[in-house]
Amino acid sequence: MDTTSSARIAGIYRYPVKGLTPEQLGRAELKPGQTLLADRRYAIENGPSGFDPAQPKWLPKPNFLMLMRDEWLAGLHTRFDDATNVLSINHNGRVVAEGNLATPEGRRTIEEFFASTYPDLIRGPPQVLESPGHSFSDVARKVVSIINLASVRAVETMVGARVHPLRFRANLYVEGWPAWHEFELIDRMLAIGNVRLKVVKRIVRCAAVNVDPDTAQRDLAIPQALQRRLGHADCGIYAEVVEGGSIATDDTIAVEQPTLL
Repeated sequence: MDTTSSARIAGIYRYPVKGLTPEQLGRAELKPGQTLLADRRYAIENGPSGFDPAQPKWLPKPNFLMLMRDEWLAGLHTRFDDATNVLSINHNGRVVAEGNLATPEGRRTIEEFFASTYPDLIRGPPQVLESPGHSFSDVARKVVSIINLASVRAVETMVGARVHPLRFRANLYVEGWPAWHEFELIDRMLAIGNVRLKVVKRIVRCAAVNVDPDTAQRDLAIPQALQRRLGHADCGIYAEVVEGGSIATDDTIAVEQPTLL
């Protein structure tokens, strides 16, 4: 193990519905080749996209409601219950819509909420989409997204303002790496107990990170600051689960040394 690169999990989050509220988890079960349970399991189609649940294919995020364009979504606070498949939407302290996403009636309740509440902000009839085993991720492969909190603090210095880590909508937030150390980990293996994740890609940031998750205001220009200071708009990494198991907040993350041939 590379003990100098050891770190810990500071937070675990999932996003059951693309573009909607993150849910913090104390513990998560990871399976090889899969995302966190129910992460981006659903998406809300923003007008006809051509998505076929019987033959699901990855589609780019502009087909769905998402923060890159729809910052008002951050003003909604949602909760998804795995046992009942019920999505609850809370706005200004009260539940404004609630529906079982496993039933046509429940999906219709959620769709009608968006259609009637935000008719001028959506492009077409909203439709809740799901296909078993499919993830509406920003990338086609099934990955776990990781943010280095030291890099977030470096971004704060660039923009001269506090940057809420949840702007980056990651699954795992890591404390203990130097700023931008994550970019050195491409093709390396991360070990969390018996779990192994292979780092496969840097994350290119879009305008979604400019939206404050607390205020729903687009108040920063983070990709532009990254481009200006670093020559790219990357922040964070994607990793694929190679060996599964359980992970929890405060678990140690170690970087395995590459195998010498």
